[in-house]
Amino acid sequence: MTKLGVIVRGKYGRRLIETVRSRSDLEVIVAEVPEHLPDLIDEPEEFFSELDFNEKVFDADIIITYSLHPDITPQIAKMAGEAGVGALIVPGGAAKAPIRELEDISSKYGIFIEVDDICCNIASDPSTDAFTSFFGNPVLDVEVNDGKISKVDIIKGAPCGSTWRMADALVGMPVEEAGAKAGLLISQYPCRAVRGNMGGIHESSELHKKAIDASIKKTINSDL
Repeated sequence: MTKLGVIVRGKYGRRLIETVRSRSDLEVIVAEVPEHLPDLIDEPEEFFSELDFNEKVFDADIIITYSLHPDITPQIAKMAGEAGVGALIVPGGAAKAPIRELEDISSKYGIFIEVDDICCNIASDPSTDAFTSFFGNPVLDVEVNDGKISKVDIIKGAPCGSTWRMADALVGMPVEEAGAKAGLLISQYPCRAVRGNMGGIHESSELHKKAIDASIKKTINSDL
């Protein structure tokens, strides 16, 4: 069984853990970093040595870290690389993660590292397939009856759980309204993604809208 390590910080990461445990067969190992961290951490290795940190998280095959700190995240990447972890996924975007330093760590230890603004846009890589076969860019199978959505099967959904909430709410919706409604439902979900700009939650909404529209089109064409 593939082991997924999740490093949480305060509220960040906990909804993903719930979704992964209920929607997949992955084994989850959890570790925590403090919710409140100094803006600058000069000696992250020393800082970690003084934390009550569950280092068993580095027994995982894949780690997702919600450390959200440009000094902490590279240290986690280094520790993961030294432990032989296959992949590290870093939500929160480049503002929270020094890309060049992470690229150097990836090259040195042979660990796949991906930095994403949102977790519903995680790219597939052989080292992350055990995770992205369940979670990431939404893939849906929609059934239509009398011009309305009768069922939405989720092949792959957002690890925060928003795709499943959206799917339930779309049943009974006229097909011509479903895409726009899907985007609205995602934007209303209490996702941790950035709001107020054209990325973050807006990107997630657009991904789900496109997924619904594409699945409806496929269903209707197959019935012709």
